[in-house]
Amino acid sequence: MRSIRISRFAQAGAVLGVAAVAAACGGNSNGGGSSSSGSATIPSGVSVSSFDNTFSEMSKFTSLTSAGRGLVGVILPDTTSSTRYVDFDAPYLTKAFQTAGYSSSDFKIDNAQGSDATELSDAQSDITLGASVLVFDPLDSTVGSQIQQYAASHGVAVVSYDRATFTGSNTYYVSFNNMQVGKLIGQGFQQCVSSWNISSPHVFELDGGEDTDPNAVSFAQGYNSVIWGTTNTPLSAGMTNSSGYTLVGDQITPGWVNAQGQTIFQQQYTAHPDINATVEANDGLANAVVTDLKNAGVGPKKVPTTGQDATLQGMENILNGYQCGSVYKPIYLEAQDAVAVATILRAGLTPPSALVNSTTTPPHGVSGNPQPASLLTPTWVTAQNMNDTVIKDQFVSATTLCNAVGASVCSAAGISG
Repeated sequence: MRSIRISRFAQAGAVLGVAAVAAACGGNSNGGGSSSSGSATIPSGVSVSSFDNTFSEMSKFTSLTSAGRGLVGVILPDTTSSTRYVDFDAPYLTKAFQTAGYSSSDFKIDNAQGSDATELSDAQSDITLGASVLVFDPLDSTVGSQIQQYAASHGVAVVSYDRATFTGSNTYYVSFNNMQVGKLIGQGFQQCVSSWNISSPHVFELDGGEDTDPNAVSFAQGYNSVIWGTTNTPLSAGMTNSSGYTLVGDQITPGWVNAQGQTIFQQQYTAHPDINATVEANDGLANAVVTDLKNAGVGPKKVPTTGQDATLQGMENILNGYQCGSVYKPIYLEAQDAVAVATILRAGLTPPSALVNSTTTPPHGVSGNPQPASLLTPTWVTAQNMNDTVIKDQFVSATTLCNAVGASVCSAAGISG
């Protein structure tokens, strides 16, 4: 997760027919991915489920890479809102490009350092250097639209990475299914309420930066649909559901700032000491709540919290009994997916429907248009499957985690540090 500044948007996962995808991007359908342009041919059978942590699928793109033209410019948003961009995205993207047969002069990865002006300047510079495709994670809707419009005016295709850009007709979106992320949070929360024996749950929801991040809206829509049977967000206090839950309150954390989230929860918990279950949109907010609860003397498995991003802190809180689980989004899948889409576009082809499997759509009343999307599947991580997911993928260091929580706690979860 990251902090960004953007108007409220929502993402929907309705699957597009391949003809609709092609029409949306001004291209032609290639069905199963066997279409070609000259000597360029899309690898047979490529889909959103093709990728894994071996990166072997990317080696099938070498001929297509050779047939393509121009630079692929990649612009990541910052180095402060999340360590993922330095620790995972940049190296995974580099590995995906190299395995697909790109030379060092065929791709370029920059970081906007949290600056709209820098992100736009990087995009313009890449195009000046001969980019035919841009892959960028927009800091906000304004710069996203500016980059898309500038790219379109120069005949350059764009791949909006991790966050959608709802403008233009040459825009693709590569991310995880954000509604599904939220649903996993909601399902994990309900399971935790039951397993932790929470009686008459009085729930407080600490949403992500819906004032800034389109994904945050989708996350909340997902968990609200599971818990409360509605996709509205934020919700009004006093709601109940058939399981006997009562909503004490629901507040947005401006800009995903954890410190503000901690203050919000502290105030709510002081005003409503009957809160005994909480829903948070990511691990940072969960940890903010956990900190408040610990300061109030609340022990483990007393008040559920939830999250996403599978951070080290989140895994510690899960193993220590303060967090129910976290949504894991393997970045190595997202990086390969983005490079695959970019490589196909660079060769002048239309990505197949098995790869561009969905659409991302602005909500009612918001300007913009649906964009074809390649949406990957996230995973809910608990103490039971942590070793087989984030530890196995080396997303979290077993040694570091076990040093933090203790060898006996790790051993109980089947983790050897």
